[in-house]
Amino acid sequence: MITVDCRLLDQLTEKARTSPRLRMNHNFHPANESVCHRLLNAIEPGSYIRPHCHLDPEKDESFVLLRGQLGVICFDAKGEVIETALLIAGSDQAVITIPHGIFHTAVSLAPGTVFFETKAGPYIPLTEAEIASWAPVDTDPASTACLQQLCALFNSH
Repeated sequence: MITVDCRLLDQLTEKARTSPRLRMNHNFHPANESVCHRLLNAIEPGSYIRPHCHLDPEKDESFVLLRGQLGVICFDAKGEVIETALLIAGSDQAVITIPHGIFHTAVSLAPGTVFFETKAGPYIPLTEAEIASWAPVDTDPASTACLQQLCALFNSH
């Protein structure tokens, strides 16, 4: 049995803080080929995840926020925001499911943010059709401005 406790969350958060991408995952599934992927995902403010979708009808994603605050943004195929959700750990707004085929991203709105993520495996790299062509890659200087705009969607919450 594996227990998710404060010690594990603290260790994962520290790894995220020192990672160049400001995020780190801890997999519970044994291999990329596993049919069910279960993982903790620690994400710090300033981490940019390029919007993407999963076209496989089995790859709906669910997030359960354990610590912090997470903004989730869904887009149409042209990159227009169609929905946002602010997840707050310990509240009735701590769980979300994102259907397959929906472009989405998540932004950390508080240090120490950690969520549990689950989706169908196996791991297969995103195809060109699953990557948002209208969003910059994380190494592009424009990604900083894009991340700021995404975070600003939650300033009024």
